Amino acid sequence: MLGLYDPADSTDWGPIRAAQLNAGRALALFLLASNVVGAAITVLIGQRLVPLWMLASWGILAGGVATAVTLRRLDNRHRDIASAPLATVRNTVWDGIALGMVWAVPPLVFGERFEMASALGMWIVVSVLMTASAVAMAALPLATISFLAVVGAAISYMLFTVSGPLLAGAAMLFTLLLILDCFGNAKALVVMRANEIAIAERDETVSLLLNDTEDQSADWLWEIDTSRRVVRASPRFAFAVGMDPAAINLQPFLQILAGARWETGHFSVSFRELAERLTAREAFRDLVVPVQVKGEERWWELAATPRVDDNGVFIGFRGVGSDVTERRASADKINRMARFDMLTGLPNRLLITETLARAVADAEKWRSRCAFMMIDLDRFKAVNDSLGHQVGDRLLGRVSERLGQLMPDHEMVGRLGGDEFAVVIRNASDSAAVEKLAMTIIDTLSRPYDVDDHTLYIGASVGVAFGPRDGKTTETLIRSADLALYRAKDAGGGTVRVYEPQLHKDAEDRRVLEIALRQALQKGELHLQYQPVVNANTAQISGFETLMRWNSPEFGDVPPSRFIQLAEEARLIAQIGDWALRTACIEAARWPTHISVAVNVSPDQLHNPQFVSTVASALASSGLAPSRLELEVTESVFLHEGTAAMQVLERIIDLGVKLSLDDFGTGYSSLGYLSRTRFSTIKIDRSFVTGAARQVPEAIAIIRAVVALAESLGMATTAEGVETDEEHKMVLNLGCTRVQGYFFGRPLPVEEARAIATRARASVANAA
Repeated sequence: MLGLYDPADSTDWGPIRAAQLNAGRALALFLLASNVVGAAITVLIGQRLVPLWMLASWGILAGGVATAVTLRRLDNRHRDIASAPLATVRNTVWDGIALGMVWAVPPLVFGERFEMASALGMWIVVSVLMTASAVAMAALPLATISFLAVVGAAISYMLFTVSGPLLAGAAMLFTLLLILDCFGNAKALVVMRANEIAIAERDETVSLLLNDTEDQSADWLWEIDTSRRVVRASPRFAFAVGMDPAAINLQPFLQILAGARWETGHFSVSFRELAERLTAREAFRDLVVPVQVKGEERWWELAATPRVDDNGVFIGFRGVGSDVTERRASADKINRMARFDMLTGLPNRLLITETLARAVADAEKWRSRCAFMMIDLDRFKAVNDSLGHQVGDRLLGRVSERLGQLMPDHEMVGRLGGDEFAVVIRNASDSAAVEKLAMTIIDTLSRPYDVDDHTLYIGASVGVAFGPRDGKTTETLIRSADLALYRAKDAGGGTVRVYEPQLHKDAEDRRVLEIALRQALQKGELHLQYQPVVNANTAQISGFETLMRWNSPEFGDVPPSRFIQLAEEARLIAQIGDWALRTACIEAARWPTHISVAVNVSPDQLHNPQFVSTVASALASSGLAPSRLELEVTESVFLHEGTAAMQVLERIIDLGVKLSLDDFGTGYSSLGYLSRTRFSTIKIDRSFVTGAARQVPEAIAIIRAVVALAESLGMATTAEGVETDEEHKMVLNLGCTRVQGYFFGRPLPVEEARAIATRARASVANAA
């Protein structure tokens, strides 16, 4: 109890010492107040007899020591501890000695100046302080007894010198009584805590037995009478509700569970069901209700059966209960994880779909309108590919924050996945307001972002569908919004499109066209045409560029601008591209050896490491020299950082195949990849040729810059789209080495291209 040593038995005294510290902590502020008030009264008593500087110095010392002792009692390390070491209680003796020595100063130092009245006043002050300390520090008897002994001895000495042995003896007797009382209180605390530990251990044993024999989920027993008042409350039940076992008996059961809600009347559905079951005297189980325990909401799972006496008269309920707060929190967390996006914290596809289903049902019920927006970020893939997924994830977080700030009350914004978001608008009676919100979303998301020292610019496209006009079910409404979004992206992005019935027809036409395209290769409907590429100085043919054509019995001549994009989106471009490569190599092998063939290659092909083997196989099977094959790639290939495209290109170059950079300057041009990749040719887009022909200064400057760049890197330049003699002379004067366009030949069928190649062989022979 005193903290001097641990008894030589198996009892764990750590929890008892923790109870002593917690009890001392509870009255620490009371102890501080007692010392401050006592010091103030002492100063008043001695102000006429003791120099002011001495009183002030002592008052400051007393306040400082009392504050230090109080802070030690309130130390966070001792907050709610379950077990305390022996040294922690033993060291509290220094608190008592320090306070005792401080309060020994007035009787011993100032006492010789006191008169009889002042000495008696001092005795009263010290007696009150000693009593207060005995109360405040009774839980820590070693510190309290030390304080009482030091102060009692000092005040007894003062009284002896002032008035004689009578008052001194009375002071000593008073001190002894306080010490005995403190010892008794401390002992009572230790005994009470030891009994609580024993009861808890017994209750735990009973609970384990109940768990084994009655209900595996039971944690404690409860029992109520016909008036729904608690009877024979078990210690564990009392502990669960945070009340004393004796005080809880005959208290209304529902009021105990409701806590502060009892006065307001705001009860949950499950709590009302509990009250109804008790009123109806019906058995129940697995009923989860919210309860208030010390101001904190907990969740209990209750089960009970009505009790009757020998005569069949109802006498109350007996049941079992279990605290399932943590289990419910885990279930809520799992439910949240299932319905909320982990990256952005926004609702995910599941919750969005559920919310949209309710909105569509309400719109049908009340004959109103709801709306569904699909949002797709523009240029996000370029950020993700160039700066990495971590920056992309942080950017998505910033986007979600902006979207959340834009949403009106009762509307939901969520993330569908990737860089797609969605908005559910429950009341869309004002279609203009919905479209205005969509434009606001685009404007807001298009503002720059600062992420990891990068200033990023993206945009957004929005597709909107109104229910039930554009879809009476969740699936059809989402599909309609998706079609509208596709149209917005197809228009270049950064815009809003509202669903129209024509979009569904276009989508159906596209689906039918895709089915036909999947069969076109097997049916031999695809063929290649060849457009001549000539030397800019001599106008002699140096090669042909292969161009894909599709003649469908059902759709006629389908333009490449339509089916090439469809092939890329349908993941057919690699299969079609491989066929085109093999066919072009076989045909070029029949041409004169000085004529090359150029084949366009898609990014999908270059992202496949097996494409190198495809090229090698096409060359080997056709017998075409690698130097006569030129693969044309676009700048979009280099937007996919971290892919195998660069390695694939290097391996293709190592085969001896040439590379041509197509449409340079029309996309995301970068000089970096020109230095990293060994291109043989840069092709200048027709738009620059046409502009230069109209004497547009910028177009002329761009062509000159490209030519100078190509010459410095040892590359040739091919001007595309030359249609007149004037354009030919212009690009020749600007330094282009090769020319391609209708002025020298349109895309030709294979027979005509082969004939031109044969004449070119004869022309070379005659020149020789």
